[in-house]
Amino acid sequence: MLKVQEIRELIKLLDSTSVSELSYEENGTKIKLRKGVVYSAVAPEVVQAPVAAPQVQAAPAAPAKVEAPKAEVKEESAKVEETQPSANINDESLHKIVSPMVGTFYAAPSPEEADYVKVGDKVNPDSVVCIVEAMKLFNEIEAEVKGEIVEILVKNGQLVEYGQPLFLVKAE
Repeated sequence: MLKVQEIRELIKLLDSTSVSELSYEENGTKIKLRKGVVYSAVAPEVVQAPVAAPQVQAAPAAPAKVEAPKAEVKEESAKVEETQPSANINDESLHKIVSPMVGTFYAAPSPEEADYVKVGDKVNPDSVVCIVEAMKLFNEIEAEVKGEIVEILVKNGQLVEYGQPLFLVKAE
């Protein structure tokens, strides 16, 4: 039986690729994911298929379970875009540190530790300013410019897109 976390990881994998359909089987349980397909089910559930007829029971029920979390992620992304208040983002004199990938933004190396940078901090080109996690890989993002952090454009734990501005830096 697949765990919810494993299903979420499969959804993230599907979302991060150009593949439109994904089938996965483990220990007699099959799951089939499709992008852009909406299923309506009152109580979706993943059904463990018998070995003799694996597709008959599992295929219709599994996508309904999988599509619900995907919709939640899209709603959260929409809220994130609305809450980015920055009059400085179009200021040509400021350098933008952008996300090199789709993932989750983390301001600190761990929840117990202090943030890498805060507004007013001086950074060098090799200074680590944050982490972007993509599929369980934690990628340190460097400033790539010498200057002062003017604004942090995203919140800790927020989903970010490729090329999305994360920080504004007044370059020296």
